[in-house]
Amino acid sequence: MSSTDAPVDQATTPLAGVTVLDLTDHRGEFGPWMLSELGADVIKIEPPGGTPARAAMPLRIPDGAAFEVVSPDLRSWQFCAYNSNKRSVVLDLEDPGDRQVFERLVSRADFVYESGVPGTLAEAGYRHDDLRSLNARIIHVQVTPFGLDGPRSADPASEVSLAALGGSANMQGVFERAPVKASIAQAWRHAGAEAAAAGLMAHARMRVDGAAQHVAVSAQATMTWTLLNAMETHAICGRDFQRSGTMVNLAAPLQMRYRTQDGWAIGVARGVATGRLLDWYIEEGLADESWRAEDWDTYDLRASKGEPVSRTFEELYEALVGLCGQHTNADLLQRSVELGETIAPVHTVADLVEFEHLRVRDFWRPVELGGISELEGTSEFAGTPGVELPGGPATIDGVRIGMRRRPPLLDEHGAEIRAEAARAGEPGEPDGVAGSDRAVEPDGVPEPDWVVEPPESAGKPTAWSVGNAELPFARLRVADFSWIGVGPITAKSLADHGATVVRIESAGRIDGLRANPPFKDDVIDVDMAHFFGTFNTSKLSIDIDLKTPGGVDIARRMIAWADVVVESWTPGTFARNIADDELIAELNPNAIVVHTSLLASGGPLSKMGGFGYHAAAIAGFYPVVGWPDLPPDGPYLAYTDTISPRIITATLLAALDRRRRTGKGCVIEAAQLECGLQFLAPELADYADSGTVASRNGNRNPDVAPQGVYPCKGDDRWCAITIADDAQWKTLVELMGAPQWAQAPELSSLEGRLAAHDAIDDEISAWTVTQEAVKLERLLAGAGIAAGMAQRSSDLLADPQYAHRGFHRWLEHPRMGTVPYSGHQYQIAGYDHGPRFAAPMLGQHTFDVLSEQLGLTDEQIAGIAAAGALG
Repeated sequence: MSSTDAPVDQATTPLAGVTVLDLTDHRGEFGPWMLSELGADVIKIEPPGGTPARAAMPLRIPDGAAFEVVSPDLRSWQFCAYNSNKRSVVLDLEDPGDRQVFERLVSRADFVYESGVPGTLAEAGYRHDDLRSLNARIIHVQVTPFGLDGPRSADPASEVSLAALGGSANMQGVFERAPVKASIAQAWRHAGAEAAAAGLMAHARMRVDGAAQHVAVSAQATMTWTLLNAMETHAICGRDFQRSGTMVNLAAPLQMRYRTQDGWAIGVARGVATGRLLDWYIEEGLADESWRAEDWDTYDLRASKGEPVSRTFEELYEALVGLCGQHTNADLLQRSVELGETIAPVHTVADLVEFEHLRVRDFWRPVELGGISELEGTSEFAGTPGVELPGGPATIDGVRIGMRRRPPLLDEHGAEIRAEAARAGEPGEPDGVAGSDRAVEPDGVPEPDWVVEPPESAGKPTAWSVGNAELPFARLRVADFSWIGVGPITAKSLADHGATVVRIESAGRIDGLRANPPFKDDVIDVDMAHFFGTFNTSKLSIDIDLKTPGGVDIARRMIAWADVVVESWTPGTFARNIADDELIAELNPNAIVVHTSLLASGGPLSKMGGFGYHAAAIAGFYPVVGWPDLPPDGPYLAYTDTISPRIITATLLAALDRRRRTGKGCVIEAAQLECGLQFLAPELADYADSGTVASRNGNRNPDVAPQGVYPCKGDDRWCAITIADDAQWKTLVELMGAPQWAQAPELSSLEGRLAAHDAIDDEISAWTVTQEAVKLERLLAGAGIAAGMAQRSSDLLADPQYAHRGFHRWLEHPRMGTVPYSGHQYQIAGYDHGPRFAAPMLGQHTFDVLSEQLGLTDEQIAGIAAAGALG
């Protein structure tokens, strides 16, 4: 792909006409990149010499050659992966002329993104108020370690310190060893992705109050949200969950990793899985006919309650161990999917580039980057071998969003951008009017109010559904047919900001999270499961039997009522049982429909069901978390459930903005696998180019030493430490009391410290084990060293930075009492946002929704109940 733009498909560029100024480095560039994937014009504003992100690991060094073989501008795979679609201009913000160019660009932009505290702009003399004076409706987004203020706001941070302070490290790896981070960069990719959704949410709020918005994303909070059911567990059941490798607390402590004939696979020996695999077990002699007498669909809940069951979880586990040991990964995946279950292979990045399902879905996109000889004197890259990067993470109306131009050379578009800035100051070009507010359809029809009113028969919003009129989505209606993680978290992002979100549930097939811990006070009950609660705040719940004609009729009424329809069933299932896209369009021509599943439609494995831990295995995350001498442990639990909502929410918010301007709905489809692979894009490109297979390496990085998570005083207490350079090493040595071993000359250089890393770790551990983790963290951070106590749920609930931010929201639940819900991972200045009310009990609002939202009479509701359609 050359530097010139590819043809633009208006359906897949909902942010066409939007301008984004990107001053981020590697810590935030994912956010503007995601907006560029959705059609925004993203201008990369770089300092003289270029952004440090152009040197971020992993580096592009073909065949082990020197940097000079490739363009110095494009030597970083991190940069190449997250800067496609952007244009580059170099501006020296200390130069008066360049400051004028910058100010003119701000006057015509919609968004400004930057990284860090205080940030590039503050250092150049531009505070948020200065940006607002240039553009009264600008959205200013800062991607930060901890937020803009609070006790940690000025602390240095690293991937491992953020993983520790956010809590993810404490849930990864085996208990016998230190908590462990991912061996590839993840914290800033989470933060950047969240910044895309946060910026668009702030833009929606700007549409309500007409004022500029200042957004601060907390990388620490984004890492906390990777904990899933371990976030608030201490307040719910009085204990912390702890790392246990690939053992997880679901209906019971269950092992997920199994040895196969040619590697490892991920599966769960639960009741439902056993029922689906039972014929295969019997064929293989791993079970006998007596197993058929068990009710496997209800086994998990009954077993977890201690009720009588015919087989133990250990017997279920042994059957799956036997099956996996007799087959290859390919056989296990193919046959299990045919049986309606999933035994997922643990892929590496090498396996992914050959994965047939992705090839059939035309996922990969070739990018020609060229060598330095081809780059001199030209902006074109044609004629040189390229690599394949992951394609866009979603489709809109069946067309994949994504790259229209390759990543830019330094200042490649400087002349044209400076010319645009000059025109912005000419007479007749009003300043301070954002680009998206100028966007209209080609026929010149003025933009409508963003809410397209449903038919009169759909019912009117009520006071309890509208809520605070200042909330950006106070008039939006969402029919949430999804379950487990990705869909519910996506719908929650709208509910927390005012939307009336109705969760359509069925007591006959409850959301699996209602059957899994943590349970309030360990009372095992569908209304006491906080795993469900965390992902479903601010929603209403109705209990409908969707296997009955009456239930289907209510579901279709909900579709007609909604502005947004979200479903996460296996591809094709919702279409067969409730409504396909054609029927949805008939019921509601302006609806935005979101389909999310593990692998999406149109491929040989599309009907594969399962959970985020299956997708994380297929996506290649298991081999990059853990210890090199141990089997792959992977990230905690359903990892792609923590990536996908960030990407899908941004896509949905962009589609809502397009609907506001054009009145047009659309169909969005996103696979957890394809969303997850966006967080592996640099490593996938590195493999495609050099054959390097990303793997696990504990807490170490190849470009810093020492780095680790070190033992401290107390039971399982640890502190993460990163020494980023020689000066920090000298500081650490002084803080340790200048021991003789640390003064060895060879340790004064990075190379020497890397060579002696094991010995250094032993010595540092001997010092840290005499220290209290929280005091050690403060000592090191105060000296300019990135450090963080490895926090548990109980620590997160008492974290002073979270207390300052008001991160946890304690809300009253009808059954649980007052319980905490983790809040938003970003803050919008002047807007006290977060979960509005507690998650619902199953079917808590059935009558209210049917009567007040759908407009049904008492007699009609009674008839529906009599027909067995209500739970």
